[in-house]
Amino acid sequence: MPLTQLLEMNAVHLKIVNERKTRHGDYRPLPDGSHRITINANLNQYRFLVTLVHEIAHLIAFKKYGRAIKPHGVEWKHTFQHLMLPFLRPDIFPNDVLPLLARHFKNPTASSDTDAHLSVALKKYDAATDKNYIFELMQGAIFATDNGRKFQKGKKLRKRYECLEIESGKVYLFQPNVQVEVLKS
Repeated sequence: MPLTQLLEMNAVHLKIVNERKTRHGDYRPLPDGSHRITINANLNQYRFLVTLVHEIAHLIAFKKYGRAIKPHGVEWKHTFQHLMLPFLRPDIFPNDVLPLLARHFKNPTASSDTDAHLSVALKKYDAATDKNYIFELMQGAIFATDNGRKFQKGKKLRKRYECLEIESGKVYLFQPNVQVEVLKS
């Protein structure tokens, strides 16, 4: 079913908003019985589509199963898989992204950013930046995050990297696909 039909059938107010660092989009049922979905304006077309279908899946799972379900529980996962399936085609997604999406949708997670391979593939279609991924940095490299905090890259654990915050001496874990600004040490 085309996205426009899904949006119209479910009385969705779609709002494109300024970038939020913590999320690509969100869904809220409104008191008047309609539904609001917000999507960040800075997303490339592929991440926009995945995010919009993700949020529509929340809406449909909410309508079908009620408030008692977990936000990213099994009901939502099945709904998301079902809604996304018609879009997993080479005329919609690039060939380098398609197999990663297919693998991701075997068991979708709350955010496509937690799937490092998929996240990096999707970020290739963002506007170019001068940032590097954490996984690209040498151990011991000094970097800054978007909020200006400075870290030193440490060892890799299973999937994430231990990084020492320079100012506080605290250790934080970073996903490998986080983009940061490399600083000269």
